[in-house]
Amino acid sequence: MDISTMDSGQLTLVGSAFCAMLSMHFTVQLVSQHLFYWKNPKEQKAILIIVLMVPIYAAHSFVALLDIQGSKAFFMLLESVKECYEALVIAKFLALIYSYLNISISKNIVPDEIKGREIHHLFPMTLFQPHTVRLDHHTLKLIKYWTWQFVVIRPVCSILVITLQLLGIYPSWLNWTFTIILNISVSLALYSLVVFYHVFAKELEPHKPLAKFLCIMGIVFFCFWQGVVLEILAATGFIKSHHFWLDVEHIEEAIQNVLVCMEMVVFSVLQQYAFHFAPYMGEVQSRMLLNKKTED
Repeated sequence: MDISTMDSGQLTLVGSAFCAMLSMHFTVQLVSQHLFYWKNPKEQKAILIIVLMVPIYAAHSFVALLDIQGSKAFFMLLESVKECYEALVIAKFLALIYSYLNISISKNIVPDEIKGREIHHLFPMTLFQPHTVRLDHHTLKLIKYWTWQFVVIRPVCSILVITLQLLGIYPSWLNWTFTIILNISVSLALYSLVVFYHVFAKELEPHKPLAKFLCIMGIVFFCFWQGVVLEILAATGFIKSHHFWLDVEHIEEAIQNVLVCMEMVVFSVLQQYAFHFAPYMGEVQSRMLLNKKTED
């Protein structure tokens, strides 16, 4: 097929397909490396679940773009699977961080060296919490609940949306109600993860915490808010349809899917650094790999 003869729609599909395949390539490469150096199943299982979110996002967006006017029931199911996987990723990410810090909420295990640290809450959280609190088992459990509420609310909202749409009782105001609920839920989960990172930045430093947080926040939270912004632009008339066979809603969804396909390439590369397999290679092999990178 000659690229010069393609129209804008075909070029978009080809570019999106290339981005999706590229992100899958990087992810498969990283997964295979972890499987080869399978030394810490507890941590590496969580890592594999987290990094597989990239190809799931890329595949979901490309399929939706490929058949933009396809079966609504099929795409609702596809969207709900992706959203439930998001919840699983957040849960596994928190479990991974707890593993790094040797914290067990269920067994009431909190290392003595991190007890008593100060957490400084920001507005609007100060409406519900003191400005400064001391870190203890109760505080850690509260932060965990703030994160886990998204793990529960996200799939519940997805199931409710599908059920109501199948029953034919899904007015536009209800869509915005779910959007507001999810916005609050996402914001609280993001806030709790930021607080967690800020409090334990020193202990997490050997595990490249900033890169890991950027991966999770970027894929789950940034993509969510990007979709909300596009919905607002479509609702306010900023995004218009110039196609007789595509309405504004389809155009908005297409833009979101194209952007996600491109963004997943960036995140798949970032994951190569954030969730690198070197810590599980063994001390000698890790040093050899680092020396080789330095020489290069």
